[in-house]
Amino acid sequence: MPKLHLLDGTYELFRSYFGAPPRKAPNGGEIGAVHGVMMSTLNLLQEDGVTHLGAAFDSEIRSFRNDLYDGYKSEAGVPPELLAQFPIVEDAMEVLGVPVWRMDEYEADDALATAAARFADEVEQVVIMSPDKDMTQCIVGQKIVGFDRRKKAFIDEAGVFEKFGVGPESIPDYLGLVGDTADGFPGVRGWGAKSASLVLAEYRHIERIPLEADLWEVNVRGAERLVETLRSSITDALLFRFLAVLRLDVPLTETLADLEWKGVPRKRFTDFCDQYGFGSLRERPKVWID
Repeated sequence: MPKLHLLDGTYELFRSYFGAPPRKAPNGGEIGAVHGVMMSTLNLLQEDGVTHLGAAFDSEIRSFRNDLYDGYKSEAGVPPELLAQFPIVEDAMEVLGVPVWRMDEYEADDALATAAARFADEVEQVVIMSPDKDMTQCIVGQKIVGFDRRKKAFIDEAGVFEKFGVGPESIPDYLGLVGDTADGFPGVRGWGAKSASLVLAEYRHIERIPLEADLWEVNVRGAERLVETLRSSITDALLFRFLAVLRLDVPLTETLADLEWKGVPRKRFTDFCDQYGFGSLRERPKVWID
């Protein structure tokens, strides 16, 4: 059975934008982030065991979650020259022969979560290539694992417990309490990583936490204060948890066979390289589709 690798394309674009050298296209537009993503993806496709690959992108940074919470992440503060590369990088991935999920109503993370759940039984292992905390809710044993490409580090279910003090099923609750600055919601005042992990290790989900400190069966410093803030902010906590829960029902049409990488379509790829001045990439692919 093959392994399935799932790439967080939006994260890769941001990582490349802030890590790769700037580069100008023939039309004068900034294109360095796209070039960096193409380079790193070509390198990935040459690694042993990478046979099936899908990539998800936030075609629109805003999603249905913005309708639920005004402070949820948006395009605000994103450099215009980075935003301009969003549609180009999706095309770039396709000219590498990689299936692309372009998300607008949903988020890229939702597509990755859906694909991981859908194909897990058909493959040896699903590798979600994203360092995002919310993706750890998808991890199952060593069957569905995470991989941080920058740190070259895997995380399995035991690793989630070690890092967060709770299992994958409690990660949305954990984020609902402590917040997620990357997604723009603050959590519950006074709740930090240690208190949230200790309490959720006992109760697993927010609605199971007793709202009287005397009823707690776990010893946590400042329990009275934590209960008070949770009681007054329970609606927000449950909303933030809902925002953190990844959807498993994104309408992806591909089968596992569609995700098998067969090579780079030569003409589309070379035309793309010519259009954006990527001459140095023209001979990088090792497997071609003529």
